[in-house]
Amino acid sequence: MPTLQHQGCALHYDLSGEGAPIVWIQGMGLHGAGWKPQVDFFQRDFQCLTFDNRGMSKSQPASANLSITEMADDVIALMDHVGFEHAHLVGHSMGGLIALAAGLEHRNRVKSLALLCTFADGREVMKPRKEMMWVGMRTMVGTLRMKRLAFLEMVVTQAELQSRDRDELAAELAPIFGHDLGERPPVVMAQLKATSAFDATPRLGELESIPTLVMSAKEDIVAPASWGKSIARGIPQSRYLEVPGAHGLPVSDAPRVNARLCEHFTVSSRCGSQ
Repeated sequence: MPTLQHQGCALHYDLSGEGAPIVWIQGMGLHGAGWKPQVDFFQRDFQCLTFDNRGMSKSQPASANLSITEMADDVIALMDHVGFEHAHLVGHSMGGLIALAAGLEHRNRVKSLALLCTFADGREVMKPRKEMMWVGMRTMVGTLRMKRLAFLEMVVTQAELQSRDRDELAAELAPIFGHDLGERPPVVMAQLKATSAFDATPRLGELESIPTLVMSAKEDIVAPASWGKSIARGIPQSRYLEVPGAHGLPVSDAPRVNARLCEHFTVSSRCGSQ
């Protein structure tokens, strides 16, 4: 992966494909290669930029006071570096919050926004919720296997858990996440702090001119669908979709996500024929 030195961090990124630019912004504790199910599909018609958020995987070091705004600045710096004057921004979870921040501060650089399983008010993530407390606690205590299997409950549906060997599923997902699912990357606590300090809600109306798709998963306990609905209400003319699935939607149901993104990018005739 090539590297961009920016504001004290060596940002590792990957560029593939040809066509209109898409920047894929990953969520908390995931490396940029987690977008593989999307990049493998879209690089046939688009130029895809993925990267590790600062402090994650090969993009080191993280800042002493990591912030969503700083990570949004990284997005624009990478766009400048690879020659993207404008781009579609796609963000998942914390990546959606980063995409919102980039759109608010650099609207002239953003062709569209696609916000997947995400939120506008990062403070909501830190509030105690009974549906998350039990699962979240079990991702931090016990054996590595116990933490790994608890993490699965946050990112895939109960139906999938019941139909699959959980150890095999965890092993399949580890390369996509960039780490053993039972291990928490060191930067995650800093990412949580940065997320909880950023609220885009009061400014969502400023994004009216940017075509925006908000997609939530019905069974998402990490970023409930109600949070996605709130974003869509705040951005005039945005489109909201609620689909079956859990927080790991871009991986667990890549065909559905990719099809909806094709429509959003207004190239559904080309993508649909692949």
